[in-house]
Amino acid sequence: MQTYESVLARVESGLRSGRWTLGDRLPSERALSEEFGVSRASVREALRVLEAMGIIKRSTGSGPDAGAILIDKPAAGLGSAIRLHVASGAMPVRDVVEMRLLIESWSARSVAMRCAAEQLQQAEVVNESNDVAARGVAGCLDAAFEILEQMEDTDIEIEEFQRLDAQLHVELVSLAGNSLFEATMLGLRKAIEEYVAQGVSREPDWPGLAATLRGEHRAILEALGRGEAAEGAHLVEKHIEGFYRRALG
Repeated sequence: MQTYESVLARVESGLRSGRWTLGDRLPSERALSEEFGVSRASVREALRVLEAMGIIKRSTGSGPDAGAILIDKPAAGLGSAIRLHVASGAMPVRDVVEMRLLIESWSARSVAMRCAAEQLQQAEVVNESNDVAARGVAGCLDAAFEILEQMEDTDIEIEEFQRLDAQLHVELVSLAGNSLFEATMLGLRKAIEEYVAQGVSREPDWPGLAATLRGEHRAILEALGRGEAAEGAHLVEKHIEGFYRRALG
C-alpha cells in the first residue's frame, strides 16, 4: 500500500466512526501529517484523490474558509471514471445503454407508484372536504413536465434539446428516491450525452427525430402520472432502445 492510500484508509475510518460528518472541515495538511505519521506530500496526494472522487472540496489560501470540507458528491468521481472507460473502449456504449435500462425502468415503476399514492391521498382529501377545486392530477411530475414543455419549443437549439433531454431522465431517476441509482445516473450523464450527441450528428432527419422523442417523453410522463407502473417502464425501455437502434445501431 502506498503511503497516500494509508491516509485514505484513515479518513475512511474517521468517517465510519463518526469522527467527521458531511459539512465538517478536515484538519490541516500539517495536522493530518503529524497525526498519521506521514509526509505532507502524502497527505496532499490523498486530498487530491478525495477531491477527484467528490468526497471533499478544497479551498486554497488561509483563514477560516481554507482547507478541505467534506461534501460527498459521489457522481463527481463516478462520472469521470465512466467517461474515461467509455473513451478507452473498455466500457462499450451498449453497456451504458443496458445500465440505463435497468436504472430507468426500475425508477419509472417507483415514480408511477408514488404518483398513484399521491393521487389516492389527494382523492381522500377531496372526498372529506368536498372541495371540487382540489380535484386533479397529483404534482409528483410537475418538474418533469416543466422540462418537457421547454423541449417542446420547436425553435429550440439541438444542443439545448439534448441538455434538457438528459435533465429529464435524471429528474425521473431522482424522483424514484434511490440515492445510489441517482448518483449512478448522474455519473452516467456525460457518457449518455456523448453517445446521444454522436447519434444525433448521424441523424439525417433531426426535426423528425425530435418530434418522435417529444412524443415518447410525453407518453412516458402521462403513463407515470396515471400510476401505470408496467406501462411506464415499458415505454421507457422502448424509448431508450429505440434511440440507440435508430441512431447508433
